[in-house]
Amino acid sequence: LGRAGATAVGARPVLIAYNVNLGTDDLDIAKRIARAVRHSSGGLRYVKALGFELAERGIVQVSMNMTNYEKTPLFRAFEMIRREAQRYGVPVIGSEVVGLIPAAALVDVADFYLQLEDFDPARQILEHRLAEEPSVVPEAFLEALAAGTATPGGGSAAAVAGAMGAALVHMVAELTIGRKRYADVEAAMRAVRDEAASLQARLTRLAEEDMRAFEQVMAAYRLPKETEEERAKRQAAIQDALREAIRVPLETAQACLDTLRLARQAAQHGNVNARSDAVTGAHLAYAGLRSAVQNVRVNVEGLEDSAEADRYRDQVTELESEASGLMGAVEERAER
Repeated sequence: LGRAGATAVGARPVLIAYNVNLGTDDLDIAKRIARAVRHSSGGLRYVKALGFELAERGIVQVSMNMTNYEKTPLFRAFEMIRREAQRYGVPVIGSEVVGLIPAAALVDVADFYLQLEDFDPARQILEHRLAEEPSVVPEAFLEALAAGTATPGGGSAAAVAGAMGAALVHMVAELTIGRKRYADVEAAMRAVRDEAASLQARLTRLAEEDMRAFEQVMAAYRLPKETEEERAKRQAAIQDALREAIRVPLETAQACLDTLRLARQAAQHGNVNARSDAVTGAHLAYAGLRSAVQNVRVNVEGLEDSAEADRYRDQVTELESEASGLMGAVEERAER
């Protein structure tokens, strides 16, 4: 038993911290109203309430935790406080939400006070309708890319371009498999489909790895360099980080080249009605490769070992040469 343990996880509805401010400095009134509202004193079922003084503003407040806004909505607590306050000749001068609140809780308030007839939030709230049809554009990634921060950057964008190329190749293969006209290439297109799916996942992972690799480079450059020992450790850390920052885009370029090979097969043997998609996939993979290669070349400049740097330069030159030939073959097929 001494070596045994347990983990307990609890869950409850979303709690809303909601406060109502009263136009008086009489704390006793706030406490009386809180007593009338809170469940433990006979008030509303899902409300915990206390009265507090806001000395800097010269007012008092009924502070509440709404433990289930669906069964005891905010407007019900607000109205009860307002009516209790009227008994003491005190106005409600405002209310506040502390922290986050579900949109549905505010929709309930709007519905109650506006007295909307036959109101259907799912059907009539624009944002809800838009959420039913999510954008095909990865908005969160694009916003992060445009944010003016070091990451994500060109390396991640290159990997995402390659991933989109692989996804299009996958699509062309799916549109080919199972059709009588393409029965003779079905086995080959199944292989294309499976490899494209694998490359899409690999390139998506590389987009994340590229961010981490560049952050490691920046962290290495921020290391202290006051003493000789610190400078040596810092330089070693920089070299290790640069090698990782080379490895990731180099792997990205290779994966994009593999995608380009599949795109050529899809353009040559896939459903002719989706040929333009295969060509688009090839262009995206080619763009991803060329972009990733630029990141390799930039990071190679920081390597102390010139022979090692030259090996990386030779690798990317070979990748670019093969990619150029493949892209030419795809475009020639597209023109037929």
